Amino acid sequence: MSIVQEFKEFAVKGNVIDLAVGVIIGAAFGKIVDSVVADLIMPLVGLVFGKLDFSNLFIVLGSVPEGTARTLDALKKAGVPVFAYGSFITVAVNFIILAFIIFIMVKQFNRLKREAPAAPAAEPVTPEDIVLLREIRDSLKR
Repeated sequence: MSIVQEFKEFAVKGNVIDLAVGVIIGAAFGKIVDSVVADLIMPLVGLVFGKLDFSNLFIVLGSVPEGTARTLDALKKAGVPVFAYGSFITVAVNFIILAFIIFIMVKQFNRLKREAPAAPAAEPVTPEDIVLLREIRDSLKR
């Protein structure tokens, strides 16, 4: 069997296609969660903590060229090394929300997958020859 044929069989298996669809949907879902965190949750968290903007929390690790604004984007464009812990906080919150949503989804799928409790098994039918032997035994006892 040639490598091309083996690859073709591998690529068209159901599991590979399911995985590809999952990756594509996951990427799109990740963008939605990014937007929810950046546009909805982090502004509320910043408001609670005193109008704090996590995306602009950083520590400058090098010298700043004169005339460069003290914003994260401007410092990165100027090539100044910065310790951007605010971006990390945003990504961490993003991950926690995404993990929680996936946990809830998996929990619901598992709940739906659970089968109804099996009905008690019916008593097995006794073979006819056993029934006849029992009748003979009972009649001999009388």
